[in-house]
Amino acid sequence: MAGHGSLTFIGNATVLIRYNGFALLTDPNFLHRGQRAYLGFGLSSRRLTDPAMGIDELPPLDAVVLSHMHGDHWDRVTRRGLDRDTLILTTPHAARRLGHQGFGQAVGLGTWRAHELRGGNGSLKVTSLPARHAPGIAETLLPPVMGSMLEFRDPAGQVDLRLLISGDTLMDHWLEAIPRHFPDIDVALVHLGGTKLLGLMTVTMDGEQGARWVDLMNPRTVVPIHYDDYSAFASPLQDFRQYAEQAGVGDRVVYLQRGQTYDLTGRQIPHRA
Repeated sequence: MAGHGSLTFIGNATVLIRYNGFALLTDPNFLHRGQRAYLGFGLSSRRLTDPAMGIDELPPLDAVVLSHMHGDHWDRVTRRGLDRDTLILTTPHAARRLGHQGFGQAVGLGTWRAHELRGGNGSLKVTSLPARHAPGIAETLLPPVMGSMLEFRDPAGQVDLRLLISGDTLMDHWLEAIPRHFPDIDVALVHLGGTKLLGLMTVTMDGEQGARWVDLMNPRTVVPIHYDDYSAFASPLQDFRQYAEQAGVGDRVVYLQRGQTYDLTGRQIPHRA
């Protein structure tokens, strides 16, 4: 990678990505410890942690990449505090909801559709990827979700960095198309937690599924996120660590505490943003 940048883990699935002049935020969630995220159908989950920064501490953003419309990925603090003119790349379902909330720059991307941004140091292409938030027919009860591929290109149009975001998904055969389309992935953010609705139905990858996802996607570096911030999470990070070691991919994993920054050339910076 010839470019320069970093990612900062803010908490849950919220990550600040800065690369070659672009600044992006994933799944903005700025609720504090003790507050509840609302998940629909009267369901909610209590936050157990604080985010590493407030929404008012963010730099100017080129875009938000939103995997889906759930209260632990897009919350009331974000709805009040984010500039209404911010470009938001998300699912068509979430884009419609955001439009009703006054966010006029929300762009809905169907699976495999892409949106390109251009800057002084090159361009960024964001592609929507398959994801499945629940097993079987239960999927229809949850908002549609997407994974994302971020491809940063230099001024000559050559890909300098591919960054994959899993989104809230379970392992599913539809995911097998991702590494076929993108066989060379530099960094991956994997959503874990083994989230359980009503204490029964698992709707995000647990540690074992997360390790299989890493093995399938085959990124050079993987950063686990979305694993201990809410009471609905049932699979702690240690589960993923154990299964990743057993699968032989443990040496690729970078574990970040909330507020820590990872240099995308490969050097971890252990300080708060």
